[in-house]
Formats: sequence, C-alpha cells, structure tokens
Amino acid sequence: MDKKKLTEYLIFGLIIGAIFWRSSGPTLESYYTSNEMIKQGGVKYVEITTPKGDFQVYTKRIGNNPRIKVLLLHGGPGGDHQAFLPLEGFLPKEGIEFIYYDQLGSGKSDRPNDLSLWDLPRFVEEVEQVRIALGLDSSNFYLLGHSWGGILASEYALKYQKNLKGLIISNMMMSIPDYVKYANDVLGPKMPPEVLKQIKTYEARKDFENPKYMELVMEYYYTQHLYRAPLKEWPNTLLRIFNEINRQIYVHMQGPSEFGVPPEATLFSWDRKVDLPKITVPTLVIGSTYDTMDPIHMEWISKQVQMGFYRQTNGGHLAMWDDQKAYADALIWYLKRSH
Repeated sequence: MDKKKLTEYLIFGLIIGAIFWRSSGPTLESYYTSNEMIKQGGVKYVEITTPKGDFQVYTKRIGNNPRIKVLLLHGGPGGDHQAFLPLEGFLPKEGIEFIYYDQLGSGKSDRPNDLSLWDLPRFVEEVEQVRIALGLDSSNFYLLGHSWGGILASEYALKYQKNLKGLIISNMMMSIPDYVKYANDVLGPKMPPEVLKQIKTYEARKDFENPKYMELVMEYYYTQHLYRAPLKEWPNTLLRIFNEINRQIYVHMQGPSEFGVPPEATLFSWDRKVDLPKITVPTLVIGSTYDTMDPIHMEWISKQVQMGFYRQTNGGHLAMWDDQKAYADALIWYLKRSH
C-alpha cells in the first residue's frame, strides 16, 4: 500500500473514531448545557412543599460527574453548607461531583418562623423533594450526612434507600441517649474539674446564653472536640457558622447544652441502633479520635449495616477542617470503590 492510501485510511479512521467517541456518552459541553436564561454558577433554589406552605432551599453543584453525585447534609441542626467548604480542595480534582445544600431554616435558604417545621420526618421529605428536583437517582446518588446531618441521612436511607447508590454517615452516633452519656461520662470528666463545675452550674440555672457559659464551652470543650486548635486559630468561616446558626432550630430539636438533651427537645429519645441492619446500600462511616461522638460506637455502626466500611480520622467533630486530608481520602476511597 502506497503512502497516499495509508494516509487516507488513517484520516478516515480518525474521523470514524471521533464520531464514535462523541456519540459514546455525554460530553462536558452537553453536561453543562441548560435552558437557563441566566447562568448561576451551579446554584439552584429548589422549591419545597411543607404543611405550612412552599419555601425555597439553596443548592449549589460543584463539579460534573454523571455517575457520582454527593448531596451534603450539614450539621446543627440549623448550621449551613459552609462546614463542607474544605472538600473543594480535594474532590473536584478527583472528578467527584458534590452538591451543597442549606436545609430549610439554614444558611441561604428561606427561614420561616414556625416551630412545627423543625420536625425530623418533615426534613426527610424535604431531602426527597431536593433529590427529585436535582435529578438524582440510584445510578448516581450518594448522601453524606455530618453530625445532625447523619441523623437525617440515616432516616432518609431507612425510608428511601431505593433511591440511593451509597450512604455516608459522618461523625454521628445512632442514639441521642448514647451520645449524651458519652459526653457526660467520658468527655466531661476530661475537663478541668473547676471548669466542668462552672458549666454545670450555668446549665442548672438554664443560663445558656450567658457569655461566660459560652466562653467556657468554646475554650475547654469545642477546642478539644470540635476543631482542635486554640480559638484564636479558628478559621473565620467556622466562627461565622457558629455565629449564624439558627438557634430556634438548634434549641428546639436538641436543646442548648452539649451535655444533655432536654425531654422537650424533638430529638430527645432518637435511637436507630436496632434498625441499622435494614440499611443495605454500601455505607461508609467516618469517626474521629477526639470527636464529641464515640469512635468505638461509630465503628460499631459500620458492622451493623449490611455493607459497611469504617474510616477514622485523627481530628475532632469537624474533621473535614482539622484533619482534612484523612477525611477527604476516606471519601475518595469509598466513592471510587463503590462507583
């Protein structure tokens, strides 16, 4: 075969290959194509229906992966999506798509003033409405819940796991009574006795908004078990999250104290330990050595679900901040493995 014919065959082959490649799956261009008149950089406000009317909640997509979409459920209750900001330094370069989401009453979402809305079953239905609006399904939908978000994620899985590809429970025990016991029997006694005595005195008076009470909790408890650094070294973002938390939701659902959930709080008796074997989707559980949640309990959760994996960081409750690489590595390992 002469050089001219060989060149023609090669060009023809390249053309056919290009056509096949373009038709073999979605392209970046097609993935980002939308009918929106105004581009919003991945932001989408989702309208949700509640017994008290319709509201809008904030979401924002980071990355593009049709097979891996991680919806992030922040803690609190009443916190916001900023707790997950460190993930931007790790997940996008691995091709993992994730979605920020401020739950109703939190962050950039609507903030109705109605205690009846701060109810766990209603939050579960909210997540389901968000899932549908974002087009997530069992072929791509991973749900990551951190802290209170872990309660919400596990409740969602127990009702709607047919819609999930995978579940991630981060830094949340599956029993509020067990969590309170761990705080009082294990973590509390590690504080200086005189400090713990002062904290308990304020709590007995229900003087939770006293600046001195908050100062003691922040300096002696949060710096040891939430973000492990002196307060002067805390990132401004974390301080903002604490300052902007919706206290109405937080107090109504779990109470004002880190050492006890009052009977009137809606989460007072929440316990799902016996139901964990019902979770059949691949489940990653993340615990932390210095967490407010017992890491032994966290590892136990991974052995109760039907297909569980456990990873432990060397950080505190906000391990995505104070042990960032270990936290991100656990997510990346799990998402790429189960994908």
